[in-house]
Amino acid sequence: MATSSSDDFSVFVLASDLGIDARLFLTKNEREQNQENPEPDNWHDCSQNFISDEDFSDLDLLQFFTLHGSDKSGNRVFRIVGKYFPAQVVSGERLKKYIFHKICSELPEGPFCIVYMHSTVQKEDNSPGITILRWIYEELPAVIKDRLQTVYFIHPGLRSRLVFATLGRFFLSGGLYWKIKYVSRLQYLWDDIKKGEVEIPEFVQNHDNILENRPLTDYGIEPDPFHLSEMPTTAYSFGRYAERWSSREFAS
Repeated sequence: MATSSSDDFSVFVLASDLGIDARLFLTKNEREQNQENPEPDNWHDCSQNFISDEDFSDLDLLQFFTLHGSDKSGNRVFRIVGKYFPAQVVSGERLKKYIFHKICSELPEGPFCIVYMHSTVQKEDNSPGITILRWIYEELPAVIKDRLQTVYFIHPGLRSRLVFATLGRFFLSGGLYWKIKYVSRLQYLWDDIKKGEVEIPEFVQNHDNILENRPLTDYGIEPDPFHLSEMPTTAYSFGRYAERWSSREFAS
């Protein structure tokens, strides 16, 4: 029999369906240190490349992209208020970093949805453009795009409907086009989200009241642009004034 040398080694085979808690092999001091300084759970689906050290306190003050409660299916809700976004002073690159920062730092694991409020949005002042929005969405990790369940589009105007109806399938990939749900009135939003789960700005509620009284405004038609129906009526119409004046001339 050959004698064993110092180069001999042994192999221990462990079945793949078994596991060993490595903490059992730590020393007492290492176990105590591990308990005092536990490693944080990495429950975000974002790599370090998507987390920025930039200061976004100025954008946080605007409150245009905030995490709120949950819908009736248990999905967390990100609220976007288009009117609050200053498109003329915030670049697309910084907007992308900010959105990634919010998702990676605030959104817990699991599915989520977006409530986008388009009320009184002006294209020149508040819209970054569909090209930039598509670029930001495409840069998101695939797992986050899969977690996005629904985009509630509150108060869509005629122009928005036409753009998404004609170009949406080409510009919005990854199934995003089919996740958009148009909500013309707030009362229909409560079918999917309980009241109080999402804070509604006062101007959004006021705009909703206007649309309720003038539904044609949804389609870009203003039935009373000068609000003449709100003016007090006079005792005589123009026709009556003209008739009385003509009779006076005839009498003289």
